[in-house]
Amino acid sequence: MSKHQRAFSNTTKFHLRFFFRKYPALPYIVKWLCLSLIVGALAGTASAGFLTSLQWATDFRENHLWLIYLLPVAGFLIGALYHYFGKDVEGGNNLLLENIHNPGKTIPFKMAPFVYLGTLVTHFFGGSAGREGTALQMAGAIADQLAKPFKLSNNDRKILLISAIAAGFGSVFGTPLAGAVFGLEVFLVGKIRYNALFPAFASAISADLVTSIWNAKHTHYHIDLVPKLEFLPILYSILAGITFGICAATFSKMLHRISAIFRLYITYPPLRPFTGGILIMLLVFAMGTSRYIGLGIPTILESFDRQLPPYDFALKLVFTVITLAAGFKGGEVTPLFFIGAALGSAISLVIPLPSGLLAGMGFVAVFAGATNTPLACLLMGIELFGAECGVYVAIACIVSYLFSGRNSIYSKQKIGEEKNSRYRSDRDKSFSDL
Repeated sequence: MSKHQRAFSNTTKFHLRFFFRKYPALPYIVKWLCLSLIVGALAGTASAGFLTSLQWATDFRENHLWLIYLLPVAGFLIGALYHYFGKDVEGGNNLLLENIHNPGKTIPFKMAPFVYLGTLVTHFFGGSAGREGTALQMAGAIADQLAKPFKLSNNDRKILLISAIAAGFGSVFGTPLAGAVFGLEVFLVGKIRYNALFPAFASAISADLVTSIWNAKHTHYHIDLVPKLEFLPILYSILAGITFGICAATFSKMLHRISAIFRLYITYPPLRPFTGGILIMLLVFAMGTSRYIGLGIPTILESFDRQLPPYDFALKLVFTVITLAAGFKGGEVTPLFFIGAALGSAISLVIPLPSGLLAGMGFVAVFAGATNTPLACLLMGIELFGAECGVYVAIACIVSYLFSGRNSIYSKQKIGEEKNSRYRSDRDKSFSDL
């Protein structure tokens, strides 16, 4: 290297050091923008393929309802797949949360194809499950493979997994803001990691854009009437929020207890979803309807237009708890949307608010109580229904969060800050310890 080249190199290094000292956030932004765009592209593509496949499976099942007869066999095959080949990824969403708290080995990539296949089979043959669990697990498993080639530290790997959760959630529902905040809220109740703020938002927004580029379809909802903000409507919203919180706690408790019963009385894991499949099959044919299997999107849309009977939400709760507790794959969130929207529509009989507004409030508030993510659910309500109903949605989500108590659908979710002073001495426990 010549004298002039060395001088130029030294001058360049000096200017770069000066520039980075003046703008210390720049290296962080450049690093996480690059990683977030990669995570967003991968998660968005996976979500788009999953949504398209899921729509096909749902349409085919609804046109060939005899497939429900094969649900026990499908359950056995899913159980066998995870028992013999997937024990290390059986934890699902809880495995992601556990690795955010205490990073261990890289999450096996096989989690993505396993949960994708398991969810499609569950829906194809008539189980009652959701889709967010699949999107989160696919995004998390794919993103975690980046940790080694990019030589990420344990702390960076935590941020990477938070970003993946944000990307998976935001892209599968078309709600990038809610997805970002969900990723930041879900693993630690009451506290947010602000060092993951930029990566979470960048990943969620880019994943949603990629899903849109692939032309994957999202469901659109509409609330016709939002009353003027006054004392009585606010009071009614608080009463509705209490109802939604109790419902969320009931769902979480039933899910964990029925899961424990399956594990206690059926020691061979593949027989658990086989048995659950028999129960769901018998319920469907005893009732003569497929209304409570699958995602239940038509009934959710119906809840915004008219008052639903009070048993709709309860039956969906039973179908979903049996399906997921037995070991079928999918997620809890879309069934929670169904349960909350149907409950909100039903209680319009006694709470004098528009049934469509109550359906929208229940849609996000039951989910907020069951996952302890009120801020994410508030943003989701605004993204899905518009800002006009924002105050009512906020009241319902916050009150539901408070009244759901120490319950969560995620057993590895930890308590960072208690909801109230009553439990303050037990702050750092996870929900699996409660």
